[in-house]
Amino acid sequence: MARSLPSQPSPQKRRPAQKRAKASPSAKRKKTSRKKKPQKTLLQDFLFISLECLGLAAIGMAAIIMLLGYVGNRFSGTDLMHSLLPFASGILGFIVIASILLSAWKRIRKWLQARSPKLPPAIMLGMTLLVCVFIPHGYFTQAFGYYRTLVGGKEEAGRVVLAHQVYAAYRRLDTAPLEKMISRAEQFKKAIHEAADAYDIDIDLLKGLAAAESSYLPRKSMDGGHGLFQITRIPTAVEEDVNKLFPSAERDMNDPRYNAFLGAATLRYYLTEMNEDLFLGLLAYNIGPANGGLRFIMQQYGVTDFTTIQPYLLRLPRDYPIRVLAYALAFRIDRKEGRLLAYAEGKNAMSIQALGIPGQ
Repeated sequence: MARSLPSQPSPQKRRPAQKRAKASPSAKRKKTSRKKKPQKTLLQDFLFISLECLGLAAIGMAAIIMLLGYVGNRFSGTDLMHSLLPFASGILGFIVIASILLSAWKRIRKWLQARSPKLPPAIMLGMTLLVCVFIPHGYFTQAFGYYRTLVGGKEEAGRVVLAHQVYAAYRRLDTAPLEKMISRAEQFKKAIHEAADAYDIDIDLLKGLAAAESSYLPRKSMDGGHGLFQITRIPTAVEEDVNKLFPSAERDMNDPRYNAFLGAATLRYYLTEMNEDLFLGLLAYNIGPANGGLRFIMQQYGVTDFTTIQPYLLRLPRDYPIRVLAYALAFRIDRKEGRLLAYAEGKNAMSIQALGIPGQ
């Protein structure tokens, strides 16, 4: 009799693998924070890098201006051994030193950033402030002047020559009468300021123009000039423009305010006509529209700038822009320093040159 086979146990069904427990919210946040920086941190990093680059650029530009300025002035000339090669050697030396310093800063920066991301920009900005404080303003201005001459070429050299004509003219002015004239100008200060603002003219330049025209003694002159700015013939467009600002009852040539507006508008007209060339604009103001004005004279003699037109002019028109700017410089010195400075005393020359020519 056959044995009955033992019944085999039914195969057990596999249970599905248990799902992993969901990560807790705090774990999610930690995981996310590892992958992506918060926006606030990115903005902070960008700000720190920007400040650091700004400080580095400021120091670099100041160093380049001073080096090129002083080296260019020291070795100016065309001689190969005494001018060109020393200048080239100075530039090469600057590049080598700058490369070494940048490499050193890169290493120091890593060490600083490991301690605090705020340290590199803070130290760089601190160094920038130290450079601004410890470099004397007069020396930097002088170096910048040399640098402008080096880069500006012929045009800048001409500007420097004219600027020194203005400084020399100021040096020759008699201080006592000049102080009296500045005192007389106070009563016309408001009118001149309003006119200067209306036509975007440097306030000291406009004051210097009035000084050259009337010495702040408004009157009707023998040649037909009126008032503070000795207005004679002016372009029709200028008069129409100014008259829009004044009722017909207030259009009096001898009224200081109306006269100042006419003077400022006329100067603005001629500056625009002469492509903002200060010396030519003042010369055109003095010559006026008669006989075609300055533009016609320049075309007649084939000249393009104030330097080349001077030999063709009578002495008074030739000296007129220099005289106006010497007075304008006196007003600027008095406004900035609270008194007039004697050009030849101590370091006054450098201080005055640092103030610059009004209108430029």
